[in-house]
Amino acid sequence: MAGDATTIARPYADAVFARAVETDKLDLWSDMLGLLAVAARDPALSGLIASPKLDKAQMTDLVLDIGGGRLSDEGQNLVRMLVENGRLSVLPEIAAHYEAKCAEDQGTLDVQITSAFRLMPEQEQQLADALKRRLGRDIRITSAEDPELIGGFRLRAGDMVIDGSVAGQLGKLANELGI
Repeated sequence: MAGDATTIARPYADAVFARAVETDKLDLWSDMLGLLAVAARDPALSGLIASPKLDKAQMTDLVLDIGGGRLSDEGQNLVRMLVENGRLSVLPEIAAHYEAKCAEDQGTLDVQITSAFRLMPEQEQQLADALKRRLGRDIRITSAEDPELIGGFRLRAGDMVIDGSVAGQLGKLANELGI
C-alpha cells in the first residue's frame, strides 16, 4: 500500500509545489502540509478517515477545524478536494513528497543513514561532505541506529540506496548461494 499511496500522493504534491512556487509561498505550504500530515497520522483521526461514520461534509469540517486558522483558502480547498476524492489518508505522503521537491529545488538532499551503532557528529559530517562532493548538492543527514545491521550502515538518499551493512552483505551472499 505504501507504494500505492506514494503513487496517489505524487500528483497532488507536484501540483501544490507548482502553486507554492508560483505564489512564492513554499514555507506556508510546508507548514500547512506538515500540520495536516501530523493530523492524518494521529490514530484517532486516521481511524475516522478509514471509517464510514462521517460523511464527506463532516470529514471536511473536522479536518478544517483541526487546521484552525493555520490553513489558507488554498489549503482549505486542498482539504476539500482530498476529502471529495477519498485521498485524505495520503496526506503524510503528500507532505513528504512536497518536502522532497522543496529540498531538490533548494539544491539540498535529505539522506537517512541507518547504522549498527550510533554515529558521532564528526562521522555524519564526513559522510555529508563526501556525498556533497559526489552529488553536488547540500546534504541534510538524519541518522538512526539498528543493531540488526550487525555492522556498517545503510544509506538512503531519494531513490538511491547504498547498503554497506554486514546484514546486507550476508543477505546478498545467501541469495547468491541460493539459501
